[in-house]
Amino acid sequence: MSRRKADAASKVTRKPTRNPVIQVPLCWDGPGLLAGVDEAGRGPLAGPVVAAAVILDDRQPIRGLADSKKLSAARREALFDEIRAKALCCSVAQASVAEIDSLNILQATMLAMKRAVEGLRLMPGKVLVDGNRLPPINVLAEAIVKGDDKVPAISAASILAKVTRDRLLLELDAIHPGYGFAKHKGYGTADHLVALQRLGPTEHHRRSFAPVAAAHEVHGSRLPAVQTAQAVPECKP
Repeated sequence: MSRRKADAASKVTRKPTRNPVIQVPLCWDGPGLLAGVDEAGRGPLAGPVVAAAVILDDRQPIRGLADSKKLSAARREALFDEIRAKALCCSVAQASVAEIDSLNILQATMLAMKRAVEGLRLMPGKVLVDGNRLPPINVLAEAIVKGDDKVPAISAASILAKVTRDRLLLELDAIHPGYGFAKHKGYGTADHLVALQRLGPTEHHRRSFAPVAAAHEVHGSRLPAVQTAQAVPECKP
């Protein structure tokens, strides 16, 4: 190589080698207790929407926790008692029919969840909520779709909410025996719709739901005035 070519080669600027950028995942889980939250009763035509919040005790595991809808009524009842006995703390709250009609069912559900979390006697470090929306709470929280199948604390909350609401509808069935509340738990089954058209809505029916509104047009004079019922946390071991 000639001297001229060697001098030219020595002047070639080489680009420095860059290390690849590595994104470090951040952990948003704060220290403290973990609470699971779920609801029961968004879809029915009658009755309140109920929510529960549960903080489980790792030292007292509960076998068989699952989405409450996938469990038999007898199994739910048994787990209901075991959860209340073994959980560090739990809280059950509701939003009334009047609040559902005033706010809409989604916002009423968020309100019931908020009340359930605020009713816990222990402050959780993080709250895991079933679904894709979060209630307005002052705690680190995460929404988990199908969380009642994935997170034991949410499964426990779903069981408490479901059993509590089913019991409320059994009480309504004793007060209004012609509607079949004990069987359909307020959902819009064919039998329920027939009874609604025949008897008219009760004060426990959700007037903001179309089938109830239609029945109200026919039987409006038979519908007592609805009073707002405050939701009260029920479960604090």
